[in-house]
Amino acid sequence: MKGDRVEIVVDAGDTTRAYEVVASRAGRRVETAVRRGVVEVSEVTRSGSVVRTARFMATRVLALVEHPVPRAEESETAGERPLRDDPRS
Repeated sequence: MKGDRVEIVVDAGDTTRAYEVVASRAGRRVETAVRRGVVEVSEVTRSGSVVRTARFMATRVLALVEHPVPRAEESETAGERPLRDDPRS
């Protein structure tokens, strides 16, 4: 969902570096995967197409933090705002 982000902190020898992958548009999400010693963080569209990917060696990754956007439950938002204006009023 737009606004979801994953923060990756990597050991760069004498210092650390922080990277961020963000779902930049509506309908996109951020997925993480660890495969064969590589951590992949990808921004993916609704249809499953990968927009961009960040890859890091798993042995160098110090922290991987997911920051999801708070989602309101349907029951909480049902009475707050109508989906469209009533043409009779």
